[in-house]
Amino acid sequence: MPKLDKWLEKDFDDLVSMATKALATSREAQDSARPAVEAFYRGLIDASRQIDPTPLHLVLRDWVESRSAPIEGETARFLPVLQVLKRVTVEMAVERNSPADAVSMLVLLNNSLGDATVFLGEQETEATLRDMWQELESAQEAIQKLDKSKTDFISVAAHELRTPLTIIEGYVNMLNQEFPADQFPNVALMLGGIANGTTRLREIIDNMIDVSKIDMDLLELHMQPVWLNRLIEIVVEELASAAEYRNITIAVSNFADQNRPVFGDPERLHQVFRNVIVNAIKYTPDGGEIAVDVKRLPEFFDVRVVDTGIGIAADDLPRLFEKLAPIGDVALHSSSQTSFKGGGPGLGLAIAKGIMEAHGGNIWAESPGYDEEACPGSTFHIMVPVRSSAAQKAARRNVAVEQLFESVESDSGGPDR
Repeated sequence: MPKLDKWLEKDFDDLVSMATKALATSREAQDSARPAVEAFYRGLIDASRQIDPTPLHLVLRDWVESRSAPIEGETARFLPVLQVLKRVTVEMAVERNSPADAVSMLVLLNNSLGDATVFLGEQETEATLRDMWQELESAQEAIQKLDKSKTDFISVAAHELRTPLTIIEGYVNMLNQEFPADQFPNVALMLGGIANGTTRLREIIDNMIDVSKIDMDLLELHMQPVWLNRLIEIVVEELASAAEYRNITIAVSNFADQNRPVFGDPERLHQVFRNVIVNAIKYTPDGGEIAVDVKRLPEFFDVRVVDTGIGIAADDLPRLFEKLAPIGDVALHSSSQTSFKGGGPGLGLAIAKGIMEAHGGNIWAESPGYDEEACPGSTFHIMVPVRSSAAQKAARRNVAVEQLFESVESDSGGPDR
């Protein structure tokens, strides 16, 4: 009975020729494939002679590492190539040997090529995973560069805009002195419009600078005793005219320990509450309701802003607090902060998150989904750490985090999503 290695060696040239023709149609492609096919059959001969799959495995590993498969149109897939080689080898073994010898050779071939198929599949999987990791790392680097570019642009743009804005404000003040409102009412009306526009522009620039400070960890907090109920009432009073214009009711509930102060930066906390409530007004239809209440947790005050608005889509929730990632139609953006679905530069909630994290707290949103007809609403949680003195560090938040989420989940029956 002829041995497999002897037969492979005897019909080596014919096997290589038949295999290359089966793999490639053009002469140029066949010439390119031939060295790889020859290496395959030499590896198969050595493997059958040594009763060890290593020589064939080395050939297959070389295919994967070189990323060059001997087949047209296949530069990274090798299992189809192996199947073609197996088919050609089996057909020629049956054709050129007696039935008894052919059966013996097919058993040996099946063992060798079956093992080679498993090995090659593992090699391809590892190569694919390496490629995916490299692509993922490249994507992460690109995202980091893009994020830095956004931060740099915001910082430069904000500082570049400040100078001409200051000049405009200065000239408006001089014109107001030159043209008193009681003598030049029309001029005063126009100057008032310019002043309102510059005030809004100043707010946007200040927000841009705040985002830059947050990204560079340069946000300074001036800690002092703060009464949350009074701070919330001030914000609601400031927004009363906007809410009245939209026929939106803002209700603030009393809460336990409301006479107990917390230590924080009152201006920054005011900024957070204002940004969140403005956001609620913006996405609540006319005639809607906004409720603000506070729940005392073991280490935090949970300030909740609940609206009857159009809600937030599940896909939008993860990026809700990212800078320059406004939710909604950009075509609907306007200079108004409180017009329905008016949009904005996408900085308010990002700033709110940065301020709360600087305090050692957190902020997140929950919503059943987005629906302009049913208006499922949204709930924003602003977690303000409870501190008895300004010296207490924000790291205290980490100690109480498990208690915090246990309290929130027990109150709401589990996390919303």
